[in-house]
Amino acid sequence: MGNENVTSWTEFHLAGLGHLRAPTVFFAVVLFMSLIALTGNALLLFLIQTDSSLHTPMYFFLSQLSCADMGQVLIVIPKMSFNFLTQRNTISLGGCVAQIFFTLTMGSSECLLLTVMSYDRYVAICKPLQYPVLMRRTICLVMTVGIWSSSSLIIMVIAIYVQSLPYCKSNVIDHFVCEFPALLKLTCADTSAFETVVYFDNVLLLLLPILVILFSYIAILVKILSMRSTGGRHKALGTCGSHLCVVGIFYAACILTYSTPVSSYSARKSMIYSVCITVVPPMLNPFIYSLRNRDVIAALRKLFVRCPSYQ
Repeated sequence: MGNENVTSWTEFHLAGLGHLRAPTVFFAVVLFMSLIALTGNALLLFLIQTDSSLHTPMYFFLSQLSCADMGQVLIVIPKMSFNFLTQRNTISLGGCVAQIFFTLTMGSSECLLLTVMSYDRYVAICKPLQYPVLMRRTICLVMTVGIWSSSSLIIMVIAIYVQSLPYCKSNVIDHFVCEFPALLKLTCADTSAFETVVYFDNVLLLLLPILVILFSYIAILVKILSMRSTGGRHKALGTCGSHLCVVGIFYAACILTYSTPVSSYSARKSMIYSVCITVVPPMLNPFIYSLRNRDVIAALRKLFVRCPSYQ
């Protein structure tokens, strides 16, 4: 115990699944959802790349969202599966920080992509005549580069800080994935200044995007309610409702995970929130955003029609 205050751990034990009542069931459900997420997003990416009718700004951003979704799943689930199946739950500090960096970068990019996609729908519905100018290819590319680069730079600050902290309380993380709130509970350093920086990042990556999304959908709702066609109104309301449902799940889980003070952090609750961030939106997004769309269904039919000719 005397060395605990001077020794910094360089290897950690991910013990989250071991604290669950039915870890095998939890693992099987998460793995099944992950396979659906990967299959749906891979199919969507393939359709967008191969069908020229889907080469529009909306589907361009959807392809970026699919990349972020697949990245979230591939960064977390393979490591979790390996640990569960081999019962070797260790991870190095460098591996832990890398996992934090990539998962947060993908998650932050998804926050901003959802915001841009809501703006795209706002322009398409509320300003259709200006859509070709406001959402031209150059602007879409600039926004995409800005999303990925800004997310990487912001999260890099968090990763560098977490890497430099001394960890002398314990090396057991009560989670199946590395999260910086869980690591902060293990450090013996004062992290109050860092938590202030995190709150500022949350404003940039969570609060402002939520406000933009809400403004966009309120404007869309007003426009929809002014439609004369009842069928078109119901269809648009159903689509917007589905979008907002996924956005609500994703943002609520992010806020509960990363805006909670370290002192009140709960690993068990965070494991549920992690599933709501990492697996649930990637599983639902292809169905809600695209596979219910008439253009995507048409592209899917064309794909199946071409398959016999290749045989």
